[in-house]
Amino acid sequence: MRKVTSCVLAGLIAAAALAPAAADAHGIWFAQRAKQLALIYGVGADDLDMVKRMPLVKSVAGFDGEWKPVKVALRAAGPIVLVDSDKPVAAVAAVMDNGVWSKGKDGEWQKKGRDELPDAVISERTMKYAVHLPALPSTPVPVMPDQTLQVVPVTSPLPAQLGQPATFRVLFQGKPVEGALVKHDYVNDPDQEPLKTGADGTVTLKVRNQGLNVVGATFVGPSDDKARYDKVEHFATLSFVLPHAPE
Repeated sequence: MRKVTSCVLAGLIAAAALAPAAADAHGIWFAQRAKQLALIYGVGADDLDMVKRMPLVKSVAGFDGEWKPVKVALRAAGPIVLVDSDKPVAAVAAVMDNGVWSKGKDGEWQKKGRDELPDAVISERTMKYAVHLPALPSTPVPVMPDQTLQVVPVTSPLPAQLGQPATFRVLFQGKPVEGALVKHDYVNDPDQEPLKTGADGTVTLKVRNQGLNVVGATFVGPSDDKARYDKVEHFATLSFVLPHAPE
């Protein structure tokens, strides 16, 4: 994965501070559906049509308990997208390029660039990333290929009970990033006030759910095509599952 130098990263952080991040950005995450792992697109309780968005998924990867690659693939199954694998996975990751969107003066979003809507209020390219841990890992989570923005647990192992504190680090191109906006329960409380990562890219929060947890992070970087969009919004999720008590 391409790395950024400290000078370049400082410039990105400055750009992020100047560019507002959308508080209600849609994202992708993994969750269990009928005992099978599915890739979800939405925000909060909105579980939107992921099947029609499958062509936007640029990569999907699986890993075993030693973080070695496991072959995985996405498959449309009726209205949802499932993850197929040759063997059990300890982690799975995906990247989705949601394209360029512009907000017109009427407040409506259109999938067009500033070159098509020159009077747009804002134009942005939106990238989505997701990492899922079906079970709490026994070893630290590494930087994963293709995850330009990634939420990585610093606390290892992760707490097994809700309400316990855990520290997470947000990485941009493999480097800790300051000022990323982090929500600790993206599915059940998407409108919460986000926390900002510190200079070391970390934020500490309490684990929210005794079940599926989806931590979401937003980082806004500068445009690499100013004729089409003003910024690039990166949104990453880390989802993990805390076990419930035996029945």
